[in-house]
Amino acid sequence: MTHIPNSGALAGIRVIEMGSFIAGPFCGQLLADLGADVVKIEPPDSGDVMRQWGAVQLDGKSLWWPVIARNKRSLTLDLRTGRGQEIARALLLEADILVENFRPGTLEKWGLGPDDLWATNPGLIVARVSGFGQTGPYSRDVGFGAIAEAMGGLRALAGFPDRPPPRAGLSIGDSLAGTFAALGTVAALEARRRTGKGQVVDVGITDAVLAVQESVLSEYGATGSLRQRTGTRLPGIAPSNLYPTRDGQWVIIGGNGDAIFKRLAEAMGRPDLAADPRYATHRARGAHQEELDDLVAAWTQTLPLDELLPLLKRAAVPAGPLNDAAGIVEDPHFRERGAVVEVESEEYGRLTMQGVTPRLSETPGAVRWAGPSLGGHTREVLSERLGLSPAEIDQLQDDGVI
Repeated sequence: MTHIPNSGALAGIRVIEMGSFIAGPFCGQLLADLGADVVKIEPPDSGDVMRQWGAVQLDGKSLWWPVIARNKRSLTLDLRTGRGQEIARALLLEADILVENFRPGTLEKWGLGPDDLWATNPGLIVARVSGFGQTGPYSRDVGFGAIAEAMGGLRALAGFPDRPPPRAGLSIGDSLAGTFAALGTVAALEARRRTGKGQVVDVGITDAVLAVQESVLSEYGATGSLRQRTGTRLPGIAPSNLYPTRDGQWVIIGGNGDAIFKRLAEAMGRPDLAADPRYATHRARGAHQEELDDLVAAWTQTLPLDELLPLLKRAAVPAGPLNDAAGIVEDPHFRERGAVVEVESEEYGRLTMQGVTPRLSETPGAVRWAGPSLGGHTREVLSERLGLSPAEIDQLQDDGVI
């Protein structure tokens, strides 16, 4: 693979990623996007299951893999063997970060738990992502994102009150856990700069889901009130909803502030609405939400989306289209900001994917390459990091260790 210069904020930080599926590897993706040198350890032959995931594939190849494994180097290693564990321990001797999302206790069983690793590398940061965290009654249970989303209360708030709560359409619990793990890891790096010591970053997917619950728990604790599913509406905040257009599309409008609503009423040709006692104030609009939504919807249905959006923009009313992937990749704003990028890949050709978030002004991250082939960097890493000769690497391959 052609060397691609790396000037990201985490350039020079060495990460070893173990595990599979989404939550742990998403943490690794975020660190790699920001410049870390992430070596992903995968089982020989099969690799990470994400190489097979995704309902839509290209010539039998996952289109999820090139995104979640981008900027990483792939090393095949059988961690269930003594020799594989020995090699992993050697790689971790000079690593800065270990990211793993095995069931709690697995690393310890292999002699790769934090206490074992700190004996030779006391500055190592161990980011551990699991369904329910490293402690607590459920810690040893198998846990996936969907289970955590349900148990953490996220699923109960999705959808309409008269139907079973749907999933978000994305593995949001896993991604949240990976994001919090990356945040905790960067915080641990800063703490290590002061103390010289590593630590465990412990993120349960349930923890991550709970962390974004806004005031849901406080509402229940203080008043006994249980927030309910409300479909497309934000209760008591109006108008703030999806509205139909004349050409069968949808526009989302956030006109709930007093000044904004006045501008929306003028754009609708109904300036009288802003003076109507039923709609003149935030609380009044919330109390008459349904009838106000009907008024706005009746207006939006008279215009096609490509006329409605410019009109709302001129009126300085927050609004946007209900985009699918096609709308996103064609949007010039996303392209100009690098939020949507094109990446060349030997296996896939030219791929479209999301860019790097967050955007740093002085040391920006980048998508340097798409997810690599299985074991594509095994020889490179073992030679570079451990000084193994080609013959030694060949022997490891013959023995099924790599």
